[in-house]
Amino acid sequence: MRKLISIALVLIAGICYGQKNATVKVPMKAEHWEVTPGKVEFIEHKGQPSMKILPQAGFAVLKDMDFTNGTIEFDMETIDPNFASFYFHWQSQTENECFYLRTARIGYPTAKDAIQYAPFVGGVNLWDIMDHYQTNAVLKRKEPNHIKLVVSGKQMLVYVNSERPTLYIPMLEANTTAGTLAFDSQVIISNLVVTHNEIERLSPLPGADPTDSDPYYIRNWQVSEPVAAGEASLGFDTSYKPTETATWEPIVAERRGLINLTRKFGQSSPRRIVWLKVQLNSESVQTKVLDLGFSDEVWVFLNGRVLYVDSNLYGHPIMKEPDGRLSLSNSSFEIPFQEGDNELLIGVANNFFGWGIAARFKNLDGLTLAE
Repeated sequence: MRKLISIALVLIAGICYGQKNATVKVPMKAEHWEVTPGKVEFIEHKGQPSMKILPQAGFAVLKDMDFTNGTIEFDMETIDPNFASFYFHWQSQTENECFYLRTARIGYPTAKDAIQYAPFVGGVNLWDIMDHYQTNAVLKRKEPNHIKLVVSGKQMLVYVNSERPTLYIPMLEANTTAGTLAFDSQVIISNLVVTHNEIERLSPLPGADPTDSDPYYIRNWQVSEPVAAGEASLGFDTSYKPTETATWEPIVAERRGLINLTRKFGQSSPRRIVWLKVQLNSESVQTKVLDLGFSDEVWVFLNGRVLYVDSNLYGHPIMKEPDGRLSLSNSSFEIPFQEGDNELLIGVANNFFGWGIAARFKNLDGLTLAE
């Protein structure tokens, strides 16, 4: 009899999760979650039914939830010294949206990376090629942090221990737009409430891209197929260079001028190299300065001659500001153009998280980019 009642409750919860404009208080009970046995406890904590995720538990994934737009609220008490992560629009471990606290920043209210958003695309966390989706927050230890996310189409507002938005995401960047919820890291979760379609008048359309009116970005490239490239190193084997028979296809920059090679080619493990090229026409012999953001390594050629080589390997002494992540502040160098047609060729290698470049000239006087 108890088993039948339990099954009925699960079915009722599943029906509720699918209702439009419904407010659902998600039960903190084992039958509602997919978890690693013995690694998650369902307990009473500080007077609230709670889910405690233990070390090396992996993901705790909510069953029977299909969330697209609305408001998600929960209390999160952190135990993990480094991270506390929440996922929505979860289709799988490889495709989802992720919001997380850097719990090592507790006690540092001005740390600019205390909270962060990053999409998972093809199994890759793109945090290192989207460094703008972060901000400071007042985080608590040994007591709950109240988190609220408002999701409307492509936009999101995040509230962390605040009545005012703490983080604004103008463009959710995962490939998925609906799915369930999940948590990982050592945390205690309580008071999880989902209100479908409650969006606080937040527009579902993408917010403005601050680079839209900037003509100095190189946004249209030709890209080759990636090739395996051995261990990470600044050393370069000329056999990696594209041959005359190499195949090329167009690739267009995403927001902020980002050429997102991860979205195009997926995860690089082991290390791979891909080539990007663009044609430019110069009215005269002249030199232009190019700002180049990249992850992880680049080899730059102009008209077949090597021009610039650099590395941005996270966790290594050679990594660039900010924190080994892709940014136009990574590098800046001069390009000596000849009069007439010029070919800019960039090899990009990667075996760690996101993969891509962003390239912007200081000015384009007397220089024309190929369409």
